Amino acid sequence: MKKLRDGSLYEKPRFSVDDPNQTIYWLITRRLKDHPNRTAVRVKNSLGTGWKRVSLAEYIELARRGARGLIGMGLKPGDTICILGSTSYEWALLDAAAMSIGVVVVPIYETSSAEQIEWMLEDTGAKMVFTDSTAHAELVNSVRRGQENPQVFTSQQARTRLDQEALKIGTAELDERIAAVRADDLATIVYTSGTTGKPKGVEITHGNFARAALSIEQAEPDLVFEEGANLLLFLPLAHIMARIINYTALTTGVQLGYVPNIKNLLADLATFRPSILLVVPRVLEKVYNAAEAKAGAGLRRKIFRWAANVAVKDATKRFRGPWHRLQRGVANKLVLSKLREAVGGRVRWAVSAGAPLGTRLGRFYRGAGITVIEAWGLTETTGAATATRPPNPALGTVGIPMAGTTVKLDKDGEVLVKGAIVFRGYHNNPEATAEALRDGWYHTGDIGTIDKKGNLTITGRKKHLIVTAGGKNVAPAVLEDRLVSHPLISQVVVVGDQKPFISALITLDEQMLPAWLKSHGEPEMTPAQARECPAVLASLQRAIERTNRQVSRAESIRKFKIIPDDFTLENGMLTPSLKVKREVVLERYAGVIEDIYTHDDRPKAEK
Repeated sequence: MKKLRDGSLYEKPRFSVDDPNQTIYWLITRRLKDHPNRTAVRVKNSLGTGWKRVSLAEYIELARRGARGLIGMGLKPGDTICILGSTSYEWALLDAAAMSIGVVVVPIYETSSAEQIEWMLEDTGAKMVFTDSTAHAELVNSVRRGQENPQVFTSQQARTRLDQEALKIGTAELDERIAAVRADDLATIVYTSGTTGKPKGVEITHGNFARAALSIEQAEPDLVFEEGANLLLFLPLAHIMARIINYTALTTGVQLGYVPNIKNLLADLATFRPSILLVVPRVLEKVYNAAEAKAGAGLRRKIFRWAANVAVKDATKRFRGPWHRLQRGVANKLVLSKLREAVGGRVRWAVSAGAPLGTRLGRFYRGAGITVIEAWGLTETTGAATATRPPNPALGTVGIPMAGTTVKLDKDGEVLVKGAIVFRGYHNNPEATAEALRDGWYHTGDIGTIDKKGNLTITGRKKHLIVTAGGKNVAPAVLEDRLVSHPLISQVVVVGDQKPFISALITLDEQMLPAWLKSHGEPEMTPAQARECPAVLASLQRAIERTNRQVSRAESIRKFKIIPDDFTLENGMLTPSLKVKREVVLERYAGVIEDIYTHDDRPKAEK
């Protein structure tokens, strides 16, 4: 990594960033000649009890057949289709088939509302929508308003039609379409979560995709070239990071599996036995909290916490000598091996993206034998713009720039990015494009810091900064990300703009509540009763006090309020990608917030 004259950080790529032939099809076929029989994907068998092997050559042939079918259905270069469905082998194949022939793919979250889907169809002029269920097809049809386009297909209808149409298209015509695609052609339009206003369509090119995958290959060789490496994808393929990891696996040789139904995740982990997981930090927090809750109360709980401390110390290399090795062995046998077994028994790496992971939790997993690689990026950077590096990732940071990417901080701390992974603009939105892409840099809207070794730490969103009545700038994410790791907490929104002090709105994790109450010797109670329970309130207060030690007094949380309703898609407080709609929460709970500051019952010493 180089530090340039303007203070920006740059990682030199070992690949071309301007080769016009770097397309999706080029990416997935670049190792076909040397490794045609390599296992690319393992698919659940018809009984759902095991996994069937699909070679790279078979995968490419199926993608080509799908591409011939799409051509036969009348799709031309630049035409747009939407895919609405769960994470699956069929989703990924259709995506590769369409983009290989210059068709633009718009992924839609299963959780998207009718209004959001209607906007995407209108904004892109989609010709077809492929869904994986009748319910999804009916949802799309409900917003078509009787128009001819888009045509809507369920997975069964699509399979039949594609197979029929593929017979009409020859190899020469297919190869001609594939050869016509160039790296700077539009590959996909990915709609942002839309925490404010209508979602924006992020235009990502074939070159963006290819270079994002190549940059991961260069940055993380320990993961992708490890013998027997395999990855089970369960995050939505509508999310850019999952999609890029999917293509990175195909081009590097990591075997892929897909989990369409998250309810089957534990069973699928046990039979697939992945070596790599792609997760959001919340998953790692829940695995830890569930393991602690399962330990229960009394001696078993003490053993779990002792083993967790052993893992943390082991990760920080504070163990020396035979006594410490003995402790490590006992902790592994009693606790740590069981945690690894819960995620399949073979996981060595977890790639975490979407939010910061607590440093202690990162150390715990590393001590338990699972090294967490933290990545940061946005849809506009085609996934990861920075990532920590093995074998000793810088915990508490999101690492250094990816290959071919330059990162720097603006005067106000905003993170700026440029390079081959940066999107080309917002679809049909030149004003937003001009605002985001200025002077050759993408202005991410994230605020961060960079340490002496060049590691980036994200502290929050620029638009979410709170300015207190005393003029102090507070990044709420710093507080929220720490608090949300508590087993009792589902969501946190920090408030205090133009107020004398910082407060927090908290929702309880009702799934974890019964186990927490049992392990802490408390009687069974309803969530409403728990909101008034002294033990619950005291535990949350201790969590807030621990969090406050990491910030200045002016930034610390002085009061909190447990609110009755968790944030969900149904009540409009979460986006399809499950981000909190902060403005909606602030508006809905304006009365509660006002009450916090009107009835200031803090001790005088606190005021």
